Parts: sequence; structure tokens; C-alpha cells
Amino acid sequence: MTLRKQRIGIIGSGAIGGFYGVMLARAGFDVHFLLRSEYDVVRQHGLTIDSAVHGSVQLNVQAYANAADMPPCDWLLIGAKATSNTELSPLIVQAAARDAKVVLLQNGLGMEEQLRADLPANLHLLGGLCFICVDRQAPGVIRHQALGAVNLGYHSGPAADGGAALVEAGAALFRAAGVDSQAMADLGQARWQKLVWNVPYNGLSVLLGASTGALMSDADSRQLIRTLMAEVAQGAAACGHPLPDGYADHLLRVTEQMPDYWPSMYHDHVQQRPLELQAIYAEPLARAQAAGCELAQVRMLYQALRFIERARRSA
Repeated sequence: MTLRKQRIGIIGSGAIGGFYGVMLARAGFDVHFLLRSEYDVVRQHGLTIDSAVHGSVQLNVQAYANAADMPPCDWLLIGAKATSNTELSPLIVQAAARDAKVVLLQNGLGMEEQLRADLPANLHLLGGLCFICVDRQAPGVIRHQALGAVNLGYHSGPAADGGAALVEAGAALFRAAGVDSQAMADLGQARWQKLVWNVPYNGLSVLLGASTGALMSDADSRQLIRTLMAEVAQGAAACGHPLPDGYADHLLRVTEQMPDYWPSMYHDHVQQRPLELQAIYAEPLARAQAAGCELAQVRMLYQALRFIERARRSA
């Protein structure tokens, strides 16, 4: 099947799924969006991307309220939060073609292992790491502030070559839509690298009520970010994924160049949605501890976030 004839399904058409789905649809791909609360709005008005990079993009899209109504998709991009992963497998099975490639566009660790157990053996499972500043502004409206790359790695499935060809094919889909995308040989390594940013900025945005600009401009919070980054790097090394020298400094420079940004966990907190604490904090802490490495500062941040979430629920 040629590149353009690949049918793509989006499960979780919020900020992440909506942005990449619209980019692919705009490029001429056959894209199908699964929605829940925003179905009626998107069905009537389409999806709008207000992008600092691509300008304003508005598309009438193929929208569905039920996965069973979607046509069989060759690729399924999962933009749903990791907190909803226990509900994903039936939706994936209903929307997947026989040998579909399922790409988890999520943060953290352990999501692929959790989902793999509930998926048929014939489906390919990949991980996707999104480097993007994007958030949902209103039903069907997504703001894109900066960046946008998606890097892909193979997790499991029936691929004879370890998934290398499929990962490159997936990256080619994104590149054809004008999105930077690279194939990753080691998905585990890449997920730990992404945690170096996600652990400090997501958690501290909730704990301190601060955006990236405020966190970077204050000496104390900036030092705390460095400390947390160093601990995540220690955990990665203990788990067999040593990070490149100077990687934390590289992320600090990238963050300084970004527009002021509120991380996704802050939006989840403000909108009273569950926080992705298991994938971003609990799983890395457990893996590092099993490898003999205690991440004390990361654990303190995790415990503070658990307190905040419990207090919010009880209120």
C-alpha cells in the first residue's frame, strides 16, 4: 500500500491527537477522528489549529462518536492521556485493520507494557514521543505555540526485522505532513530522555502554579529543575539507559527559547482531570528503585502531587 493510501485513525482527538491528525489530513491523508465530549462541535464546525508555526488551519474532518463506526485503520495514533489506558484496548481492536500499527503518543514509562497484554498479537505497538507546545483552547480549537517533532520507536509485535521498517514508515507519514519525525532504535532510552523534561516541568507547574517562563527565571526553581533532571538521569543510567553528556543543559537551553508554556499536567490539574502520576512518576521511581537507585527529590515531588490530587478529589 502506498504512503498516501494509508488510513489513519486518531483515538484521543484532544490537543496532541487533534494537532497531528489535522496536519496529516491537511496533507491529503485519509484521517478518521474518534471523539467523545467534543463530537457534536467537531462534527458541525471541524477542527481548528491556531498555530504560531503553520498559521490558522481549519478543517472539516471525518469524526466519529464510536470506534465501532470507524473504518479499519492501518495506523492508529493514540493521543488519549495515559490515565485512560485501561479503556483503550477495546477501542483499538474495533478501529484497527488486521495488521495495524498502534502508536502511543504519551508521556512516561510502562504504557506500552500495560497495553500490550490486552492487544491481539497481530497488532504492532509503537511508542511516539512528541516534542511540542500545544494545548486545547476550546472544544475543537487547539493552540500550537512551538516545536512539533514526533520521534517513533518499535515496542512489540510480529515485525520480522524488529520493527525498523515500520518505524521508518511511520516517520515518513509525519514528514510527508510537514512534521519533523525520526526513527529511534531504542524506545526505552528515548522515553527516559523525555522524562528528563517532563518530571520537573510538569510537576512543578502544578506544585508552584508556575509556567516554564516563571520556573526558568527564578534561581531557586531553576536549581530545583536541575536537581530533578540530574536524578532522572541517574535513574535512566541505573536502568541501562545512560543519557548523553550535557543532555540536561540542552533541555534547559531549548526551554529558554520556547514561548512561555503551561505544561499539560497543569491544564489537567486546573480542569480537574486525573494527573498522569503513574506513568510520569510512579513507574520511573519503581524501575529505578528495582535497579538499586533511589530518586529522593523525584519521590518528594511525586508525594506532593499525590497530596494535591487527593485533596482536590476530597474537596
